Amino acid sequence: MPTYASTASFDLAIDEIIEEAFERCGLQDRTGYEIRTARRSLNILFADWANRGLNLWTIQKQSIAVASSGFTNPLGDATLLTGGDTATIIDITDAVMRDSSNNDFAMTRIGRGTYWDYTVKSTSGRPTQYYFERTIKPTVYLYPVPDVDYTFVYYALIRMFDAGAYTNNAQVPFRFIPCMVAGLAYYMALKYQPERVAILKAMYEEEFALAASADVEKATYKIVPREDWVM
Repeated sequence: MPTYASTASFDLAIDEIIEEAFERCGLQDRTGYEIRTARRSLNILFADWANRGLNLWTIQKQSIAVASSGFTNPLGDATLLTGGDTATIIDITDAVMRDSSNNDFAMTRIGRGTYWDYTVKSTSGRPTQYYFERTIKPTVYLYPVPDVDYTFVYYALIRMFDAGAYTNNAQVPFRFIPCMVAGLAYYMALKYQPERVAILKAMYEEEFALAASADVEKATYKIVPREDWVM
C-alpha cells in the first residue's frame, strides 16, 4: 500500500518566497540589499493585488452602534474598523442597517455627488443610503441620519498585512502561493534580469488569473428549461 503524508500545512516564510523568486530569475548569490529590496517589492505586489479587485480572504464583518442622540456625520475614522486602524480599510462591499429587533434593512451605496446634492443632510429617519469617502482615513456618511438607535453592519475590504519579518508567513491563502512567487520573480526581473521579464510576466499573469478565478463567491443556482405549451 502506498504511504501518504498526513499533513496539509505547506506554507512559505517570506525568506523562502524571496529565495524561490530569485531562483526563477536565475540569481543565486544575494546581498543584504537585494533581500531588502525583494521584501519591498513583495509589499508593492500586495498593493497591485488590491488594485486588481477583491481579495475575499481580506474581507471582515464589522459593526458600529449608531445612536440617534447627538449623531453627526460622518462616522469617524476611529470607529470604522473594530480593534484596528481605519487606514487599513480599502472599501466597503455591502452594508445593512440593523434595528433593535435584529431586523436588517439593505442600504444603497451612493457617490459623493449624490450625497452633497442633498439640500438637507440632517433629515432623520432610518438610514437607507451611505457614502463611503475613500480617503487615507476613510469615513462614512449616512442618509437620512438615524431617528432611533441602530447598528451599521458592513463588510470591509481590509488591506493585506505587510511582508514583515523574513521569518513571517505571508497573509495569503494556499492557492495564491504560486501567484505570489511568480509575481515577485517578475518584479525582481525588472531590476536584475530584464531579458527574463517577458516570460516571467506571462507566468505571473497566468498564475494570477488561475488564483483570481477561484477567489470568487459561489452561490447555488438552478436553470429551469422553458416549457412550450401546445394548445
